[in-house]
Amino acid sequence: MNRPIVCIVGRPNVGKSTLFNRIVGRRIAITEDNPGVTRDRIYSEAEWLNRYFNLIDTGGLEPENEEIIPKNIRQQVEAAIDTADVILFVVDGVQGVTSTDREIANILRKSGKEVILVCNKIDSKKTLDNVFEFYELGIGTLLSVSAEQGLGIGDLLDEVIAHFPEDKDTKYDEDVIKVAVIGKPNAGKSSLINRILGEERVIVTDIPGTTRDAIDTYFTYNEDKYVFVDTAGLRRKRSIYESVERYSVIRTLSAVDRSDICILVIDGKEGVSEQDAKIAGYAHDNGKGMIIAVNKWDVVEKEHNTYRNFEKNIRNILSFVPYAPIVFISAKTGKRVDKLFKLLKVVDNNNNLRISTGTLNDIINEAVLLNQPPSDKGVRLRIYYGTQVSVRPPRFLIFINKKKLMHFSYQRYLENQIRQYFGFEGVPIRFDFKEKGE
Repeated sequence: MNRPIVCIVGRPNVGKSTLFNRIVGRRIAITEDNPGVTRDRIYSEAEWLNRYFNLIDTGGLEPENEEIIPKNIRQQVEAAIDTADVILFVVDGVQGVTSTDREIANILRKSGKEVILVCNKIDSKKTLDNVFEFYELGIGTLLSVSAEQGLGIGDLLDEVIAHFPEDKDTKYDEDVIKVAVIGKPNAGKSSLINRILGEERVIVTDIPGTTRDAIDTYFTYNEDKYVFVDTAGLRRKRSIYESVERYSVIRTLSAVDRSDICILVIDGKEGVSEQDAKIAGYAHDNGKGMIIAVNKWDVVEKEHNTYRNFEKNIRNILSFVPYAPIVFISAKTGKRVDKLFKLLKVVDNNNNLRISTGTLNDIINEAVLLNQPPSDKGVRLRIYYGTQVSVRPPRFLIFINKKKLMHFSYQRYLENQIRQYFGFEGVPIRFDFKEKGE
């Protein structure tokens, strides 16, 4: 199972992100308040005519002088070239050909990869005449589109899928478990991936998409299909100086977004840290299943209660993910790595678990009898009924009389009652509350 990869490249303000959003079929936020950087949603699954592929949006290429051409253009374009099966080279049909366009075209021409020259912002007969100017670039099939208005996108995607290699898998497979391996730098994430795959992988740089493995690695274990996403470690904000380091952060956050389950790798020699909490917090906030893997346990000096004290410290610092199971492993020796697969299967099953409406309301009614809902100024919270509305993560819609009466502590109590019956080990539970009649 090896998806085709389509990369979008071009200079700034030619409409790459607009085209990306148009192809994906939804608007994806490109900024977020997270440690250190503006976050681009680089990766997303896309589909056309029931053929699925991975779409990658890259940052704008803007060389200011000869000295930074290798750094700003070649790093990003060559990373896209190495990764892609098809490259969408986007140019601005209003502004016309620029020197930067020529630089990018020269690099792409030498690559031997399939290139489609996408002349964007062509939304009228007047701008249509501008398209012919781009033939001078002498690269790829030239198509005109308006990403903003959605014009020409169908013809473009027809051309894209026509260039997919025959050995690539374009079918949708909903049985695949997507796993992101996350954590601080040097915690042993890549070593863990190598141990799981039984081979050594080489990641050339921290630039997103430098190798195919840096995006997705497919693996089958006991007939269960997985896609593992290896990520660069997240550093503290003040430690992020170079652009390459920033891309590693982007790749990590993007990997979390694309995953169903995250394995948070903690360095057993250093212990759990505030940065681990931030990484785990991002995964938790985005509703991802989670397993905590304490790595390098083979080299940790053991004393009385070392295991219990370490686990207690994790639970204290990562108190917001009490549902996440903890496993102590050694990626180097392979110790307990097989237990990860058992946990992945459990977490995946829980992530997709559905509770019937009748059973859910029996649990809620029993919980109310055991512990009366809170009240305010003589008005008591009333819970009418609840139903599960989705999975990955499990989400419950609860109908009540007044939202302001639903205190966080009582919500947590309801969650604990549900977990008492169904466990939901490894996955967060989400609640939506709605007043009757809304």
